[in-house]
Amino acid sequence: MRFGTMVPQGWKHDLEDVANDQQWDHILDAAHTIEADGWDSLWVYDHFHTHPVVTHESVFDAWTLMASIAAVTNRIRIGQMCTCVLYRPPSLLAKMAASVDAISKGRLDVGIGAGWSDKEFAAYGYEYPSNKVRLDMLEEAAQVLKTMWTNDEAYFDGEHYQLRGAITRPLPQQDPHPPLWICGGGEKRTLRIVAKYGDMSNFGDSVADFVHKSEVLAGHCEEVGRNFDEIGRSVHLMSIVGRDQADLDAKLQVAARRRNGTPEEFAAEHLVGTVEQVSDIVGQYADAGCAELILYFYDMGAHDSQQLFASEIMAQHQS
Repeated sequence: MRFGTMVPQGWKHDLEDVANDQQWDHILDAAHTIEADGWDSLWVYDHFHTHPVVTHESVFDAWTLMASIAAVTNRIRIGQMCTCVLYRPPSLLAKMAASVDAISKGRLDVGIGAGWSDKEFAAYGYEYPSNKVRLDMLEEAAQVLKTMWTNDEAYFDGEHYQLRGAITRPLPQQDPHPPLWICGGGEKRTLRIVAKYGDMSNFGDSVADFVHKSEVLAGHCEEVGRNFDEIGRSVHLMSIVGRDQADLDAKLQVAARRRNGTPEEFAAEHLVGTVEQVSDIVGQYADAGCAELILYFYDMGAHDSQQLFASEIMAQHQS
């Protein structure tokens, strides 16, 4: 199994205690630590203002942040969990991704989804179509990205997007293109789009849910004539890890405050436990076929769940 984690970016209120002129240095230090600690991948969110409570605190843009991190790291892969395809025309996204892939020397993963934050859409002036329309746009965007990454001049005639000889230079450094992650667990449409166009998937909020949605994806693959084993399956989870129960309880207080809930609510909904407990759950995901586990640690910047996971758990399951 591979392991990824997030840098502090602001979306989950993880820059509130950092002075404005020190925030980039704080993110940069985190990126260097993540790479040095042996994580396989480093991730950002594609959101514009804080969540779950909207404030005036900083939230760094996903793609400019990735380009910056790509220029100052050497080994670690870089991705988004995940890019909302309605925020940028997919033709522009294809160009941006190819540029970041060049800057990173072929370390980019491109994650896309249909978007869900209707309040964010409204705040920034984006139309928020129906679920059906957003998924139609996601499916067309997946085709546009792959078309632009693999053709000298790209042509596409869809309901929402059209290309008339679009040129992507620089070409992506990865062959045939950066891995395309299609994120979301919608069983009727999203997982079918994954079956048709995805190199990687991302779904599930428990081991049982991951197993179930994997079975649904396998069914879609059979219907569309795709080899199920060609598609990597990943999970993105919020997490807290304690050295012991007392350490865990202290960290849960921090996480609950930032999540605008109670410690009990946070523990019930996320990957929470001592080193031994979390390692056991990670092993269950590995046994279920999870190729990559991507974790956001809610005590980021205040405690040490991220580094504790890397030193005590990751090496037991990493491949």
